[in-house]
Amino acid sequence: MAGHSQFKNIMHRKGRQDAARSKLFGKLAREITVAAKLGTPDPAMNPRLRAAITDARAENMPKDNIDRAIKKALGGDVDNYEEIRYEGYGTGGVAVIVEVLTDNRNRAASDVRSTFTKSGGNLAETGAVSFMFDHVGVIEFDTKVASADAMLDAAIDAGADDVVSDENGHEVYASHDTFREVAKALEAKFGEPRKSALVWKPQNNIAVDDEQGEKLFKLIETLNELDDVQHVYANFEVSQALLAKLGA
Repeated sequence: MAGHSQFKNIMHRKGRQDAARSKLFGKLAREITVAAKLGTPDPAMNPRLRAAITDARAENMPKDNIDRAIKKALGGDVDNYEEIRYEGYGTGGVAVIVEVLTDNRNRAASDVRSTFTKSGGNLAETGAVSFMFDHVGVIEFDTKVASADAMLDAAIDAGADDVVSDENGHEVYASHDTFREVAKALEAKFGEPRKSALVWKPQNNIAVDDEQGEKLFKLIETLNELDDVQHVYANFEVSQALLAKLGA
């Protein structure tokens, strides 16, 4: 758990510092549009759309951009995006899952494969590494909304499976089946979370040395820069010294 949080938090910070805002907003808008197209444009009735809007707000995406993304779905001129999951290995045998939302499967596959190869890793078959992760829901809140004990009590009452609280905030985990109900209960008690989404959570993390860690962060950073890539997950943890070096 700690390794997962460590990895997620540093990548989140690096993403905010390094990613071009226009590219980030483009990815967020794409998810909002697809969610609205597949379901209903009302976020109260569409959990996926609501989660997409929550993510967009967390990155300070303007309300006008969010509204335009929803309206695009209603206009009927939306590209046919395909959701694809790629799996592979990075340096040190670390497992990596890449979620893609693309209108060109061949381009996405070529870009992802090339990125793995250039980084000293390799793309594998679907299912090759996903068994090492749990596909679960996570609901995140800032530390200020509640104490660790209060969040734990509320999460238990809501039916959550696990809670991690530290100086970076609260992470509440729920099964794929109970996620939406748990999120709804916690939102009613603490307000809108800073994140609410289905994620791939490592069952165990591999400790890597600083040299391997830097290569892995570079791989993930490069993958995240690809237009078609929406999310990247990996099962490794690094030293505090490397975190400090990377500015975490």
